[in-house]
Amino acid sequence: MAIKPAYVKKTGRLLMEKYPDAFGPDFEHNKELVTELTNIESKGVRNRIAGYVTRKQRSPQPA
Repeated sequence: MAIKPAYVKKTGRLLMEKYPDAFGPDFEHNKELVTELTNIESKGVRNRIAGYVTRKQRSPQPA
């Protein structure tokens, strides 16, 4: 498994903190939200951030 660059994790965590109820386990929905909520123009970076957020949303949350 590849290690995500720090900016992907940082941006993903920031978006999840700022908009906790907006993101879910659906990658396509998260990808659209990342496009709307950020000014990231690179498709690859957008997809990495959306993938990171999706993975975090699908993993079991600590109680």
